[in-house]
Amino acid sequence: MATRSRRLALVIVSVLAAMIAGDAAAATSRELVVSVAISLKEAMEELGRQFEASHGGVKVRYNFGASGQLAQQIEAGAPVDVFVSAGKAEMDRLEKKALVTEHDRRAFARNVLTVVRPADSPIDLVRAEDLLEKRVARVVIGDPRTVPAGRYAEESLRALGLWERLRPKLIFAENVRQALDYVSRGEVDAGFVYVTDVTTRSGRVKEAFRPPDDTYGPIVSPAAVVKGTKQPALANAFLDWLTGPDGRAVLARFGFLSPPTGTR
Repeated sequence: MATRSRRLALVIVSVLAAMIAGDAAAATSRELVVSVAISLKEAMEELGRQFEASHGGVKVRYNFGASGQLAQQIEAGAPVDVFVSAGKAEMDRLEKKALVTEHDRRAFARNVLTVVRPADSPIDLVRAEDLLEKRVARVVIGDPRTVPAGRYAEESLRALGLWERLRPKLIFAENVRQALDYVSRGEVDAGFVYVTDVTTRSGRVKEAFRPPDDTYGPIVSPAAVVKGTKQPALANAFLDWLTGPDGRAVLARFGFLSPPTGTR
């Protein structure tokens, strides 16, 4: 009887130990869902790998897309912990709706608009007015309603007095990387993207010219913790990493610039 009791006790201890081990594993295995503008894909994936390595048991899951579409998903209740936008307007909208909070929002990078053409294209483009020439049949930009790069492109073209004249040639892409792909495959003659996008299609696209800086507003990327996250401490730790020296080093390596002082 005593032996049987000891065996039962050992079984109970083993079960309890397994339960405790399981609880410990669940506690250390944490998942962070980050919705990221697709123009930041490579840099954020690298930054996420570093964050995971320095925060044992953490797994970063990404949702990539156009900033406007990602903001719409958050408005619809998507379970997101951190939103990383390519433009301020989308973040401003979420903040007005109290879906992100002011003290959990930070500007972390700046970008520059450029026009690219297929690498093997014989068409030489040196300024925006060249896009009006007959030899240029199709020009792609991101849909200005949901794609910040498209919105900046429209702003620049309007400032240059070219928007209405160029409209018949414009093709609207779902995000800036789709616009880049159209150019890289030679389906269009030119496209508006970010400078940081060009290196992701090295050898397939060529930078033609950069619209004047004074024709569009500063391209500032903000990130924020989404209200309702179940892991606010971890989400804020991710923002600390993104805006800290490690994050800045990764972003600089991918061509991103530091945001202007005082922006958010």
